[in-house]
Amino acid sequence: MAKDKTMYVCSNCGYESAKWLGKCPSCGEWSSFKEIKVANTSGTNAAKSAALSLRHGESPKGLHPGGQSKPMLLHEISAKDEPRVDTHDDELNRVLGGGLVPGSITLLGGEPGIGKSTLTLQTILSMPEKRILYVSGEESAHQIKMRAERLNPSNPEAIFVLCETSLENVFGHIQEVQPDLVVIDSIQTMATETVDSSPGSITQVRECASALLRFAKTSGVPVILIGHINKEGTLAGPKILEHIVDTVIQFEGDQHYMYRILRSMKNRFGSTSELGIYEMRQDGLRQVSNPSELLLTEDHEGLSGIAISSAIEGVRPFLVETQALVSSAAYGTPQRSATGFDQRRLNMLLAVLEKRVGFKLMQKDVFLNIAGGLRVTDMAMDLSVIAAVLSSNVDTPIEPGWCMCGEVGLSGEVRPVSRVEQRIAEAEKLGFSHIILPSHNLKSINAHKYKIELHPVKKVEGALRALFG
Repeated sequence: MAKDKTMYVCSNCGYESAKWLGKCPSCGEWSSFKEIKVANTSGTNAAKSAALSLRHGESPKGLHPGGQSKPMLLHEISAKDEPRVDTHDDELNRVLGGGLVPGSITLLGGEPGIGKSTLTLQTILSMPEKRILYVSGEESAHQIKMRAERLNPSNPEAIFVLCETSLENVFGHIQEVQPDLVVIDSIQTMATETVDSSPGSITQVRECASALLRFAKTSGVPVILIGHINKEGTLAGPKILEHIVDTVIQFEGDQHYMYRILRSMKNRFGSTSELGIYEMRQDGLRQVSNPSELLLTEDHEGLSGIAISSAIEGVRPFLVETQALVSSAAYGTPQRSATGFDQRRLNMLLAVLEKRVGFKLMQKDVFLNIAGGLRVTDMAMDLSVIAAVLSSNVDTPIEPGWCMCGEVGLSGEVRPVSRVEQRIAEAEKLGFSHIILPSHNLKSINAHKYKIELHPVKKVEGALRALFG
């Protein structure tokens, strides 16, 4: 009997080495090499043949019946768009780029208890026209049934539930059921017999994901994988897992808040800037079509340190409440803390306030929070961050009915932002009477068609003068 061989694989990028290395030469990560047993070649080929044998219907163009591809001329390849699979969930469809693409493999990640399984089960329960196989390696069939009854009492009859962790058995049941959609919950619990290691290890996750990818591409059946998150906040398993799949979406949010954010991290069939917002309720997740009303508090009149910004994530404009607290530093080194906003950008904006506007914040603690547990990356938030910090510093509230948008440069100028008309329309729809915006954006819009009063500014001083007089 041949002796088992071992090798070392980087858990961050998948780089392989014959010996242990302290630093990965590929990605530069320290202490990321894990020892694994090398899978035999025959087993790997068996897994490939098992996945290829699951094709039903016609093979994709360019693929031989034996699974070998042939070169094709570029002008001979069909360029028409694939028909999307409607998930009957507007938020999920938006993040996916219009729906699930046939033959695609989607990875849904998130922290424990955030609602990944609830979102997936709720989605497939709203697709009665599809034949779906739900494979669970974490829960029993009774637990899944109880959750389904809570989410949708009238359960469709075309959903098959399989509690299994063996990939070979899963492929066997797929061949029997012939589903239109396969859901794996979760990829870290799956294991194949061709690899001699425990479920959830780097080799197991990589081999199982590769076999499911071959099945999805050769059969045309979309596959949804649910993945775990490690303590660093990234998807557990090898980095190659994210390279294998077509789409990576992350379900995030604070468990102390009722809001959940669905964010696209990678999408081969759509934009990665889309955002879906849900509200966690007792009977499942509710789609939030107008997030501005939820992200704004009922009444903040007379409270300092609060500014409203008109932000855009993806194609959706919504108003975000920015909260700031400035106090004297209790210790020698002042604290700088930001929740839902880039802390490095906060430090830059504080430096602009001190250098260009003349407000001394060197001996002040500054705390910034984006209300509602939202994490915003829009540069147009800069103006509201500066306004909220200054409002808290001088303990003077901003008058109700004011909102703003604008990117702040290092020289103190207010730079133009994109899609300013949508931002103005969203503020006007929610009843705001004044909006501060970059003066350069005023050249491309017709100010007379809006009832809201526009205040164009060129520098930060102009914006602060309009707010505080």
